[in-house]
Amino acid sequence: QVHLVESGGAMVQAGGSLRLSCAASGLTFSRYDMGWFRQAPGKEREFVAAITWNGGMTDYAGSVKGRVTISRDNPKNMVYLQMNSLIPEDTAVYTCSADLSWVTLRVGQGSYWGQGTQVTVSS
Repeated sequence: QVHLVESGGAMVQAGGSLRLSCAASGLTFSRYDMGWFRQAPGKEREFVAAITWNGGMTDYAGSVKGRVTISRDNPKNMVYLQMNSLIPEDTAVYTCSADLSWVTLRVGQGSYWGQGTQVTVSS
């Protein structure tokens, strides 16, 4: 019933930019905090960014702060991740997540998860 579908992942050269999108359905989107996480092969899933239900507060991992912007468009049930100045360490599967609790979302225990979209940054 609840679906989160990511898109926008691609192969890009270091220094390039991407905008990832996450489309939500089956939930009252404007009530949910949303986040982006990533996982590279052989590594733990890592928090990237999160945004509150109304976009009033955001949080970013130190590894991406200054290069990444999370945003949302509630009427469209969409959340975005704008990524600039990409580096090879950004290579991972990027997944969006939703939860009614900021803390639960932030620690990677969101109620809902998408399937992920691959980002590959070459040097």
